[in-house]
Parts: sequence; C-alpha cells; structure tokens
Amino acid sequence: MGHFSRIIGPVAVAALVAPVTVRAADDVDALRAEIAALKAEYALRVTALETRIDQLETTATVAAAAPVEPPPPAPSAPARNSSAFNPAISVILAGNYADLSQDPTDYNFAGFMPSGGEIGPGERSFNLGESEITFSASVDPYFSANLTVALSPENELGVEEAFFRTTSLPAGFSVKGGRFFSGFGYLNEIHAHAWDFIDQPLVYQAFMAGQYAEDGVQVKWLAPTDLFLEFGAETGNGNAFPGTRLERNGLNGVTLFAHTGGDLGDTIGWRAGLSWVDLDAEDRAYEDVDSFGSPVVNAFTGSSETWIADATLKWTPTGDSRRRALKLQAEYMERTEDGDLAFDVDGSNLLDGYRSRQSGWYVQGVYQFMPRWRVGLRYDEMDSGSTRIGLVRSGELLATDFPLLLPGSPSRVTTMVDWSPSEFSRLRAQYAWDDARDADTDQQFFVQYIYAIGAHGAHKF
Repeated sequence: MGHFSRIIGPVAVAALVAPVTVRAADDVDALRAEIAALKAEYALRVTALETRIDQLETTATVAAAAPVEPPPPAPSAPARNSSAFNPAISVILAGNYADLSQDPTDYNFAGFMPSGGEIGPGERSFNLGESEITFSASVDPYFSANLTVALSPENELGVEEAFFRTTSLPAGFSVKGGRFFSGFGYLNEIHAHAWDFIDQPLVYQAFMAGQYAEDGVQVKWLAPTDLFLEFGAETGNGNAFPGTRLERNGLNGVTLFAHTGGDLGDTIGWRAGLSWVDLDAEDRAYEDVDSFGSPVVNAFTGSSETWIADATLKWTPTGDSRRRALKLQAEYMERTEDGDLAFDVDGSNLLDGYRSRQSGWYVQGVYQFMPRWRVGLRYDEMDSGSTRIGLVRSGELLATDFPLLLPGSPSRVTTMVDWSPSEFSRLRAQYAWDDARDADTDQQFFVQYIYAIGAHGAHKF
C-alpha cells in the first residue's frame, strides 16, 4: 500500500500541471501573432503617410510655380445688432467759478490785433462752461460721420464740428470733409473737456481766436512704417480768424502739416510736428481807440502766414501706469501778416500798408503723482515783434492812434491741480498770474467741473 501511494502522488501532480503548461504555450503564440499583426498594420500606415507627404509636396511645388492672386477682401460692414443704426451719443457738461483781480471786459493782448472773438478768462463768479453734445457712427463700410453741437454760456447753440470721414481708402489715405478742427499743431484738434488746463495758451487765443475750425476738406496719409509718420493737407473757405470768407468763388487758404512719433523703450512715448497755415483776409475788422480816446473801427486786408512747431512727450513707469505719469508739451508759433490797414473805416477811412512778424510759445507739464490726482504747471509768452504801420511811418497818424498795436510782451504763469473720481468726471482748481495786457497782473483763480455722459472715445495721444 505504501508503495502504491508513492507512485500515485507524482502521477496526480503531473496530471494537474500538464494542462497549465499547454495553455501557457498557446498564450505565447497568440501574443506573438498579435504583435506581428500590429507590426504589419503600422508598416501600412507609415507607407500611407509617406505617400500623403509626397502628394502635398508636389501640390505645394505646383502652387509656388503658378501663384494665384487672392481676391481683394470685402469691406467689413457695421455690426448687425440692435444699435447698429443708432449713433453713439455723448454729452459733456462743464462749468466754473472765476475770481479775477482785473476787469475781464477790457481783456486784450498787448501788441496784437484782436480777433473779435471771445478770449481771456471769461466772466467773474459762477459760469456755465461750454457744453457739448456729440453724435458719431459708422455710416456704411466706407464712411463714418460725427456731429458736435456746442451750447455756449450765453445760451447760443452752434455747430462745433460736423464732418464725414472715409474708412476704407487704400494705402493709408483718409479724407475728411465738412467742419472740423484743423490738424495743425498739437492742441488745436483737442476738445475743451480734454485740455489739461481750463483755458488755452495765450498764443492760441491771440493767433487763432482760441481754436481754428476749417470748413472744407482734409486729406491725410499715414505711412506704412514702424515709426509713426503722418502727412496732411487742408483747404476750405477760410472763414475763421485770422482769415475771412472772400467775396468770390473758390477756396481760401492752405494748411499743411507733418507729424512723427514713436516709443523710447517701454516707458516713454513721443510725438513732434511741423505745420504751416496760409490764409487771406478781407476787411478783417477790430475795435480800437485813437490818440484822443475816441472809439474807432480798423480793418486789415492781406495775407496771414503762420508756422507751428509742436512736441509732446509722455512717461509712464513700467508696472505703475495707474499711479504715476508725466506729460510734457510745448508749441511755438510765428506769424507774418502783410497787406493794408484801414484806420477808422466808418469815418476818415485812411489806408496804407501794414506788415507784422510776431511769435508766441508755451510749455507745460502735468504730473500724475497718485491715482486720480494730477498737478500741472504752464508758462506762456508772446512777442509782438516788429510792426510796420504805413500811416504812422508816413506821419499821417501817430503810433498812439493804434494803442492795441503798441509793442508788448504778454506772458502768464498757470498752476493747476485736478481730481478725477472716474474717467467720466473731473474737478479742477487753477491759479494764474496773467500779464497779457498793459495793466497790473491779473490774478485769476478758477474752480472747474467736467462731467461726461454716454459714449466717450479715447483721447488723442
């Protein structure tokens, strides 16, 4: 019995192990077959991809040999939404309080022919400033349009700007037509609510009656360069000071300007420009008094030519643009007028030659020292230069018969601080020492408010 047990044990173990060995061999064969199938499939896919690459390379070679000119892109149409046909509307509300040490009603620039327009610090006490309503929109894929209506403190409604502008001309060209602020210099195109001071520099007030608006057409070309390079030309009816509307068909005057600019590193941006304005005037009248103090009306007829050089620099520290910023700005103007000057046109009406060469400039800086707060300093100066009055040189009249044209050097120092709770509101305090006229220094203190309602585009650089 023991011998039988010793035999039956190994036989039983062999019977149990044999099936497992057979199954293991079958599994190895199956795995080898699967690997072989994968290799075959991979080889087929690689071959297919190589064939595809060859086809693409052949197609690219053919296309390069015979390029096809792409069709010109279709002009983009205005967005189709619920307000696509409604203009963007913005309203600017402005006003001030003025405390002036000199009477503003006799304000003038010593040595400079008056423009006949509103100049100077304005009225004392509380005043409603110039309020604006602007409508702007895309007309179609080819034009945009803009209308700005100004309401003066005297409750007079006037059109400040009303123009169309092309949006799809090729090669960097654009055309503007209608009434618009001329593109010469730097400050002329900027609306009053975006000025850094309450008023404009003295030279703008004396040479351009504040702000020169052209009724005509403007052509601009923006060069396709990394450096900002812009050229422009304008012409129109010349109806604004220092020109007048001529009593004949055609145009009056030409304005040419060139601007360039760029960046200096990551923190400084700059812009500079040179402009030339040439206009004619016929019977451009102004009020004066003679040597006896009697009121007279004189009139100039001739040409008025003005050169303008401007420069602007902006600094914003990297990573701190909302807290600190600095803007420096300066412009220089030189004007030559040549023609005839009539004395007392409603009385003796004496007439002889007139020639003047006058200049003026300003420089200003505005520093933002913390979010929403800025301080500013501006200096203005003008030189009446050499004025040749034929009636005086001939001895027919005295120089004192033209008191407003006696030599003078108007100047002014202005300081300001403003606070902007948001991009739509600003409160400003300004103090100036104004020596523009032959009188004691006019000490001027202003408090101003500006509020913007509705759509409001980005301001000029």
